[in-house]
Amino acid sequence: MSGFVDEAQLNVRGGDGGAGCVSFRREGPVAFGGPNGGDGGKGGDVWLVADRNVSSLLAFRDHPHRRAVDGVHGKGKDQHGRRGDALEVAVPEGTVAHDMYTGELLADLANHGDKWLAAHGGRGGRGNAKFWSNKRRAPGFAEQGEHGEDRWLKLELKLMADVALVGFPNVGKSTLISVISAARPKIADYPFTTLEPNLGVVSVDQDTNFVVADIPGLIEGASEGKGLGHQFLRHIERARVLCVMVDLAPLDGVGPHDQQRILLEELGAYRPELLDRPRLVVGSKVDMATNAWDGPDWNGESVSSITHQGVKELVGRMAALVHEARQEQPVVEGLVIIRPEAEGSRVERVGEHEFRLSGRQVERVVALNDVTTPEALSFIDHQLERLHIPRMLARAGATDGDIVWIAGFSFEYQQDI
Repeated sequence: MSGFVDEAQLNVRGGDGGAGCVSFRREGPVAFGGPNGGDGGKGGDVWLVADRNVSSLLAFRDHPHRRAVDGVHGKGKDQHGRRGDALEVAVPEGTVAHDMYTGELLADLANHGDKWLAAHGGRGGRGNAKFWSNKRRAPGFAEQGEHGEDRWLKLELKLMADVALVGFPNVGKSTLISVISAARPKIADYPFTTLEPNLGVVSVDQDTNFVVADIPGLIEGASEGKGLGHQFLRHIERARVLCVMVDLAPLDGVGPHDQQRILLEELGAYRPELLDRPRLVVGSKVDMATNAWDGPDWNGESVSSITHQGVKELVGRMAALVHEARQEQPVVEGLVIIRPEAEGSRVERVGEHEFRLSGRQVERVVALNDVTTPEALSFIDHQLERLHIPRMLARAGATDGDIVWIAGFSFEYQQDI
């Protein structure tokens, strides 16, 4: 079973907030003193953190759920509940997160240490001590904890490499990376030997090293998704230098010049900017080369991974281009998309006599409050009035007896309330 996974689905859920406490002081002769119920603790957040020690998304394939710790409930004597611990989920450098249902780009964690808040923990409920006022001397209710944010993400990994080896299947990319680095990819003499990218670190001297990625073989039409083209092409996007390899001993008779043309056309069709990257073109298998194709002989750079002919020179050219690219290209900054939360409330008719209220503020009114006591319901009515909800429902055409939904809570609308 493959140990490299470059796409995964991940469910993240923030911890639930702890509930506030209903409590009153009982000190000596004071049998029923003022309120002293403490607040519940906030639920833990879930963070995605780029980690260079994580190489793939394999950890999420069979275990896609990650949940932070819940907040602790409040207690009497003004004791607040402990906050839930945040959960940091390690992902490889180059991980891109999208909303699984809308496809919206949420975060691009390009570098080691980049962090993104993937799911908010729920707010802790306030204890009854927070509801004391001159008008409300003995509040007998407290807020419930808010549920943590729960969402599904689609994760994609775009490898972070200095040089990407690009070529047709069985062109010799895996053999070359095994010669110039310590990587040991699977090598065989049939097409599509490589079904997952391989990374190798090439050390030129004590001060010079760079990362090379062996990208699985591309075929004509890869930019349209043929041969898992999109899955493989994605790993080329962040490479500083492209090394296009053409086969000097092709079994199908397609000459190196035609191979080069097709590969560049596919790269340009997928991402036109890839054609502007520093690029090397090298012929492989020079030890086996014959003029088996129609057209002029190959007079470009060539190597043999078997005899090591031209390998040292190729590594030197790669190192020089990588050095230049590093000087010209700044470090890729991690991109985080800030999702503004809609603070306003909205009314939507969902049936002939049914309406739904949505919006973070109005949903919090019922999510955080105990709807089982008359005193708490009175407080909810007051909060909805402050948000101008009755006026909004009247304007939307609500009449007495209509059902109004807020999240999973419903009540019967009465115009005089």
